[in-house]
Amino acid sequence: MIEPVLSFGEHLRALRRAAGLTIEQLAETSEVSARAISDMERGHSRTPQARTLAALADGLGLDDEGRAGLVAVVRAARSPSAAGRPRLCELPRGVGDFVGRDAELAIARATAGRAASGDGPPPVLVVHGPPGLGKTAFAVRVAEELRDSFPGGALFLDLRGTDAVPLPVGEALRRLLRALDVSPSQIAHTDDERSAQLRAVLRERPCLLVLDNVGSETQARMLFPAGGRCLVVVTSRRALGGLEGVVRVGLPPLAVAESASLLAAIATQAADPAAVAQVELVSGLCGHMPLALRIAGTRLAARPQWTIDQLVDRLVDADRRLAALTAGDTGVAAAFALSHAQLSGPAALLFRRLAHVPGVDFAAPLAAVLTETGVFEAEERLDELVELGLLQAEGVDRYRFHDLIRLYAGERLSAEESPATRTATARRMTDWLLETAIVAGRWYEPAYGALPDDWDGLVPLATLEEAGAWLRAETDNWLAALRVAAEDGRYELVVRVADAVHWYSDSSVLWLGWYEVYGLARTAAAALPDRRSHIAQMNGFAWAAIYGADRTEEGAEVAMEAYRMAEAIGDLEGQGWALQFAAAAWRRLGRLDESVWALREARDLADRAGDHDGYVQIFQGIGFALVIMGRPDEAIDEFQQALVEMDRRPVSARADLGARAGALSGLAEAHNLNGHWAQALEAAERALPVVLERGESIMMGDLYFELGRARAELGFVAEARADLTRALHLLDGTGRRDPQQAMAREILARLGT
Repeated sequence: MIEPVLSFGEHLRALRRAAGLTIEQLAETSEVSARAISDMERGHSRTPQARTLAALADGLGLDDEGRAGLVAVVRAARSPSAAGRPRLCELPRGVGDFVGRDAELAIARATAGRAASGDGPPPVLVVHGPPGLGKTAFAVRVAEELRDSFPGGALFLDLRGTDAVPLPVGEALRRLLRALDVSPSQIAHTDDERSAQLRAVLRERPCLLVLDNVGSETQARMLFPAGGRCLVVVTSRRALGGLEGVVRVGLPPLAVAESASLLAAIATQAADPAAVAQVELVSGLCGHMPLALRIAGTRLAARPQWTIDQLVDRLVDADRRLAALTAGDTGVAAAFALSHAQLSGPAALLFRRLAHVPGVDFAAPLAAVLTETGVFEAEERLDELVELGLLQAEGVDRYRFHDLIRLYAGERLSAEESPATRTATARRMTDWLLETAIVAGRWYEPAYGALPDDWDGLVPLATLEEAGAWLRAETDNWLAALRVAAEDGRYELVVRVADAVHWYSDSSVLWLGWYEVYGLARTAAAALPDRRSHIAQMNGFAWAAIYGADRTEEGAEVAMEAYRMAEAIGDLEGQGWALQFAAAAWRRLGRLDESVWALREARDLADRAGDHDGYVQIFQGIGFALVIMGRPDEAIDEFQQALVEMDRRPVSARADLGARAGALSGLAEAHNLNGHWAQALEAAERALPVVLERGESIMMGDLYFELGRARAELGFVAEARADLTRALHLLDGTGRRDPQQAMAREILARLGT
């Protein structure tokens, strides 16, 4: 037989009678008015607040079990089914396939722990981020997990911050007060009075309050409790930087494994172990955004005859991807549109024009170029985009799109600007990127090494360091601009850029992009009448093929082709550089005798051409080849002669730095090979400041190895360990696997800990 369920009033009456108390006696022991107790027992009033409930339990003399039973009846009475009516501000249905967010959930739990103490104002957790990242789902998950820690209940209110007309603060206050059992007749009339009333109720009632989709600080501030054991979880596309004393959690896209797990939970096709690679591809095309993943998974689940490949076919086309990520009344583009509608006119202009940016990230000057404004104004518009979740801030001064938001910006660009305007904007961006790359690159050239007098650019390039920092930060953008210039047949500009970054390239030898830069320049120069320029670009391509792309044989072939062309027109300097690069390739291929011959020929050509910069560098090439051939004494002579020549010839500062670093490092290696540990240490210590100034990681790693090797043999154990550890850190980071790394590990093992 099923026992009838008692209402709260019936349960209270039963407890009072079991205690042998009249209503008046319970009123006296509990300090709750007899009228209130009578109304509760007859069901004429709402269930009591936490403070009143505790007073009744004290008056009834209930033990822990009795108190728990009374609380359970109150909770049941507050449920929609108990009253036969819907409860206001109930939590929405959570997602059963929630994945990830472990770090963010840990922050939420820690924040909730602060609420339990009741000390200070109740904590506020602001969950923010771009549209589609699952902020509401996360907040609901937090509420579901933590609601038992808040006996006053968990309340949810959508403030409609992305609507054209957000929920007014006064209406939000009224709904919360009604959900907290305040009679409509007792709710105050002004916003300030209602806010004070809400704070008074929440001070006595431990609640978890979810304020979803907050549009502004003002909208949220008046809903916050001032005291008591409450937790407030706010979700917003904005970071709400004006709120003080809050804990902020920015939701990132899901991890790769989390994205795959979510897809597999929605669609059985994605759970097939054989489909792992395709599931990862779908996840990437969805930008690991929960909303996009759910839509993609739902489309797949609704079509059991589909395979993952068929879903990929619909997503891989960037022009159709946003349309494909729509299901019923839910769509990724629609979510972005809500934020886009809130942009000011200038910010909307910048948003769509940022679709022109070819690289992954960018800085404010490029945004200024796109909109033809000043950098300060561009920064203000960028901040507006970040605030609305349409752009992500990267580090101190850079920005990036989420992949799907970039596609949406491209759609807005096509819809709102004419083809002529788009072409002019893209051309302006390309010109600016390449002209700035030329100015920055020429800082490294011996003939320049300074900022042009007429430079009035948008970025600071007053020093070599600033020039290098810009070239590194904007690599993807200026390289993409170079591709565009080459496609457009702007061959002179392509060659100018390649010439300008020639010396800068020595600071990033292993970058694979140099193979493309000098491949484009080689093709461009072939279409121009200047044969010497063509030879120079072929030599640049040979260097990039050998050192950066690890295409040694191709580099040797191109270098010898350049040599023959230079020989045909009497270009001594071009011949010399071509033989240097051919020699480098032959050395790598083990053709050491040919390498040394070519370098000696190149040195003679450089001397005859008056190419002092090239001349002093060739000595080290010969020296290192002799080291490999096991002829360290001859190598030492070459390195020492290089130092003499540098002191007596008018060598430019940059060339001197590179040649001196190589010669001193080579001396250290050759002396180590001879077992002359003290001389090796002396040479390495002389080389160290020069090599560090040059800043090339492979050379630094090699030198630290020679330092550590010499010190280990001389008994300087601690110093040797430090040097060899640095060497491994630098060399391992290059991806190289040379004998030095293996030897460094052997010596460290011998030295012990």
